[in-house]
Amino acid sequence: MTAPRADHTARPSWTSRTAAGADPERGSGTVLVLGLVAAVLVLAAGLGLLVSAQVASGRAQAAADLAALAGAAELRSTSGDASAACRVARASASRNHASLAGCRAGAGTVRVRAVVRSRAGTAAADARAGPRPVDGS
Repeated sequence: MTAPRADHTARPSWTSRTAAGADPERGSGTVLVLGLVAAVLVLAAGLGLLVSAQVASGRAQAAADLAALAGAAELRSTSGDASAACRVARASASRNHASLAGCRAGAGTVRVRAVVRSRAGTAAADARAGPRPVDGS
């Protein structure tokens, strides 16, 4: 008896299944992992935008507060010159990487609105500096 001959034309093991006997769930793990990676990337991008918006909001509020204080100090030192107070407030906001969207000065009080632009959009904040109003508001 002769030993059986090795068939060198046999298909590799990964192709040994026929179309009728193929596993219908083969490759589903890859699709699941790709879906999870996509979901994580979308969540990370959304979280990045939220953080950017929060940082811009904080920067706008800080710039508005400092601009109002600088304007009020100038208003007091120039004996009520509203244009000088708003000019100083605008410069202060600019130094804090914000732009001043509005400024009103008078009666010892300065009110400003600072705007900061970011990837997430535009953040705005209002601030007031000066003596407390007489009516308590």
